[in-house]
Amino acid sequence: MTVEQLETMLLFGAVVLLVSIAAVRLSVGTGLPSLLLYLALGLLLGEDSLGLEFDNAELAHALGYAALMVILAEGGLTASWRTIRPAVPAAAALATIGIAVSVVVTAGAAQWLLDVDWRYAFLVGAVLAPTDSAAVFSVLRRVPLPPRIAGLLEAESGFNDAPVVILVVALAGASAPTWYELIGLLAYELTAGAVVGLAIGALGALAVRRIALPASGLYPLAVMALCVTAYGAAAAAHASGFLAVYLAAVVLGNSRLPHRAATRGFAEGMAWLAQIGLFVMLGLLATPSELGSSILPALGIGLVLLLVARPLSVMASTLLFGVPWRDQAFLAWAGLRGAVPVVLSTIPRDEEIFNIVFVLVVVYTIVQGPTLPWVARRLGLLQSGEAQELDIESSPLTRLDAELLQVHVPEGSRLAGVEVFELRLPRGAAITLVVRGGEAFVPSPTTRLRVGDELIMVTTGDVRDEVDRRLRAVARSGRLAGWYRERGRPG
Repeated sequence: MTVEQLETMLLFGAVVLLVSIAAVRLSVGTGLPSLLLYLALGLLLGEDSLGLEFDNAELAHALGYAALMVILAEGGLTASWRTIRPAVPAAAALATIGIAVSVVVTAGAAQWLLDVDWRYAFLVGAVLAPTDSAAVFSVLRRVPLPPRIAGLLEAESGFNDAPVVILVVALAGASAPTWYELIGLLAYELTAGAVVGLAIGALGALAVRRIALPASGLYPLAVMALCVTAYGAAAAAHASGFLAVYLAAVVLGNSRLPHRAATRGFAEGMAWLAQIGLFVMLGLLATPSELGSSILPALGIGLVLLLVARPLSVMASTLLFGVPWRDQAFLAWAGLRGAVPVVLSTIPRDEEIFNIVFVLVVVYTIVQGPTLPWVARRLGLLQSGEAQELDIESSPLTRLDAELLQVHVPEGSRLAGVEVFELRLPRGAAITLVVRGGEAFVPSPTTRLRVGDELIMVTTGDVRDEVDRRLRAVARSGRLAGWYRERGRPG
């Protein structure tokens, strides 16, 4: 590549990125998921429109894996363990039992509609089985769901990529494995991936907390590098890299890391970049003129997936967990498909599977995505007025054995209206500055906090955890948090 070619590619890439960022605003206004706009941009740039040729399925497969890794890392880093912890057993059931039910039912529809052998039909079912983490995470940002549902959807989308990738790779191989070989492979890869992810997450969090880096911008890089390390280490051990990266990110995101808010912001930016690049690339890979013959099979298989396979998988997976029928109905409708099935469809190098999956994802995302708020409202699941989780940004002051905290008072937090002395902070901690409306001032004990305030605090290392717990307790239950037995456990 010459310098001139590089400069042209940089200009082209920057323009595509800016257009994609502008499309996010359009998607918010219309209710359409942004992935559709990115796919449309890729189709517009492709060989049937503006003539940009891209037909390298192997490269798309590799880049797709890298993008999914970043998206899963962001999902784990921004996940609240307090929210997803109660949902982990049900989410694990959805990612295993639910996937199995979905694969079998969808494979039956594919075998009948496509008139293919059972191995090919099961491959189609496996490709379409997982919900999409990028689509689900974007829904959770704009639909105020109860924590029990949001946590279950979030955990399921983080867990279910791993078993499905193993299943698709096995079915796309030269020889299909026996059922017991497949179960053994799944058990090993998932167990080993979980161990690697949890270990690297825990050791990485300990190291990041103890090492004082010279620049705040290095902390987000270190955390993302640890997530990539978890993926690479698991892959080297022939284990599930996707499960490892998600679990490592969950551990890191819920640890008391320096500059945690900045790290989460960096991860969100990286995830947006990964989503944009992934969907535009998949749009480029598709050839619109060849999609016509796949429309009817895609509509038929998608209808079975939406109305039969997904509801059955939700019912079978949540049977033992007492999930209310309203929650089950929403979970069934919220099983969004997106980049994950399209990326998985590049593994078998089969054009028919890719075209069917591409059409199905586009059509049913248009059907499901904009209607999710309406469905949640009709089921009585939307909630408002929920106190927001407190986000505390910290910077280590190593030589003084102290830390500088930055606390934002969000909309809905019960910190608003509380006077400084009512926080009852432990000895060794103090609010040194309040930034309100662009102006900073030193608060008095009777200063009343307001929504939007930025609090600058200094605390010694030995009371840091106690300060966190007290601030979270007041943010959730107000000045009388102690009377409500709120202890401010980290979320």
